[in-house]
Amino acid sequence: MVRRAAAGGVRGAGAGAGTGASGDGRGARAARVKPARRPEVRLPPLEPYEGQGLEPDGDYDGLEFQDGDFAGQDGGGARFMDCALTGCALDETRLHRARFLDSVLSGPRGVGTNLAESTLRDVEVRDARLGGVQLHGSVLERVLIRGGKIDYANFRTARLKDVVFEGCVLVEPDFGGARLERVEFVDCTLTGVDFSAATLTDVDLRGVLSLDIARGVDRLAGAVISPGQLLDLAPVLAAELGIRVL
Repeated sequence: MVRRAAAGGVRGAGAGAGTGASGDGRGARAARVKPARRPEVRLPPLEPYEGQGLEPDGDYDGLEFQDGDFAGQDGGGARFMDCALTGCALDETRLHRARFLDSVLSGPRGVGTNLAESTLRDVEVRDARLGGVQLHGSVLERVLIRGGKIDYANFRTARLKDVVFEGCVLVEPDFGGARLERVEFVDCTLTGVDFSAATLTDVDLRGVLSLDIARGVDRLAGAVISPGQLLDLAPVLAAELGIRVL
């Protein structure tokens, strides 16, 4: 039964050879996982931002925001192109439907940042310290989230394509109803993750150091996991299938 479940979509790396595979089949299985395309952000020389704060529908191009305190401000609909935001405070900052393009966010911190329905394309997020960030309905494409800790991130109904989470801690991230395609988790910790109603395609979970799925284990078709993770998830999978282990 475990072999059948693994073949149905929750794939264990090296769990057996497929049709036409040579050797133990590991190379063939690995080849089926399409890797995420990482962003290649090359910022031009930047001008320091000298404004007093963010503006709704603001247009920011080639600027460096250094240690800005944008707590409680409204930057809804703003566009950030070729920008660097370093050490900025984003507590309760409204960035609803904002667009971040070819930009780098280093050390962003804040609670309740509203990035709902925003667009992040060719973006690097480094060492974030965020809690309760709202990303529902957002679009992330070619995004690298490296280091830091993000608590209670809301990715519900978001679309993530070519996204890499690397060396970060995600506490109770909610991917309910989201679409994940070519998403990698590398040296990450996922605690209480929710995949309810999510759609996963080429999602690589093998690099997760600690994988704790609270809900949505039935949505793991399209993900790839390691043999060790399969054993760790066995009780959850058994409960989902109604299997009693006595």
